[in-house]
Amino acid sequence: MPSLSTTYRQAFPACAGHAYLNCAAVAPGSTRVRAAINTWLDDHVAHGNTASAAWWEHAAEVRARTAELVGASAEEIVFVRSTSQGLALVAEGLDWRPGDEVAVASALEYPSNVYAWKHLASRGVRVREIRVTDGAVTPEAVEEAIGPRTRLVAASAVQFASGHRTDLDTIGRLCRDRDVLFVVDAIQQAGAFPIDVKASGIHAMAACSHKWLLGLIGIGFLYVDRDLLPNLRPALVGWHSVEDAFAFDGTRFDLRTDASRLEEAAPTFPMVYGLGAAVDMLLEAGVTHTAAHITALLDRAAGALEAVGCEVSPAPEHRAGILMIKPPSADVDALAEACAERHIAVSVRRGRLRLSAHIYNNEDDIDALVDLLRNPSPNM
Repeated sequence: MPSLSTTYRQAFPACAGHAYLNCAAVAPGSTRVRAAINTWLDDHVAHGNTASAAWWEHAAEVRARTAELVGASAEEIVFVRSTSQGLALVAEGLDWRPGDEVAVASALEYPSNVYAWKHLASRGVRVREIRVTDGAVTPEAVEEAIGPRTRLVAASAVQFASGHRTDLDTIGRLCRDRDVLFVVDAIQQAGAFPIDVKASGIHAMAACSHKWLLGLIGIGFLYVDRDLLPNLRPALVGWHSVEDAFAFDGTRFDLRTDASRLEEAAPTFPMVYGLGAAVDMLLEAGVTHTAAHITALLDRAAGALEAVGCEVSPAPEHRAGILMIKPPSADVDALAEACAERHIAVSVRRGRLRLSAHIYNNEDDIDALVDLLRNPSPNM
């Protein structure tokens, strides 16, 4: 059986000229996604709105396939333009009471999963800090943070700046036992490593598609559990928010009962087509196979880098698709510049080099970075 990189690398032209190890920032674009967008554009140019019924049918298919990727139903999926928008729809839609609390690790989380909750201060909602240990949100720290007024726990599936993979299953059980909502920022995991929202007891989860989902900036999804939907007030409403939306009868106002009640208008069809192509590729590759491919590459990198004196984290049992690297002596910013000069795409996060691989990467990409770290130039 050919490796995933052998099968999919050619769909990512940027990989011909780069060792692209920066998926955790923005994944390279694929020819499949471009072709899907062009399919919609060509149809729109050739036929105008006369073909729009097919657009809506395709959007429904993309919704269903996206749901399949995370163990949800199509009725629980909302198209959003960003992870920030998805989390904000949850934050702004709940019926908060003064004195309610949200538990979140502000010092660790990406701002999207902090600001949405801090913005609720004007409604009397307080952020209750989750203690951070070694770049992680642990179940023990979550349990400590939950108080009698805590209504919601927010956490990332994988932390962007440490690479630590959160134990969603254990935290989900803890939240169920305490009757607390569990909301997840999944942008650093969805698509590359398995997530089952039902098994993990997740009430809501958002992810944009431009990282591990291998899509585009400007389109993603929000999952909302069907039992939470009736209690989530749409922050915005429009013609598409209601039952029988195409009746265009402004005298009736019956909100949809599924998650699309949170979509106030028509989706951005070319972006949805692009998301569909990316999701199809991930389902075709298989998330379990993708996770194994990425893990093998990161294990190779970790072993070789430790051999040349680098400190790498997180530990294998807490690792997903991100490896954080602290070189023994080289300046990290200078090292990142040297990587760019050699067409090795990486990021710097909180004083460490961040490596992130996907299905398009191969061992040569890993070895290119290892060779640079093994033989750094004097000015690094």
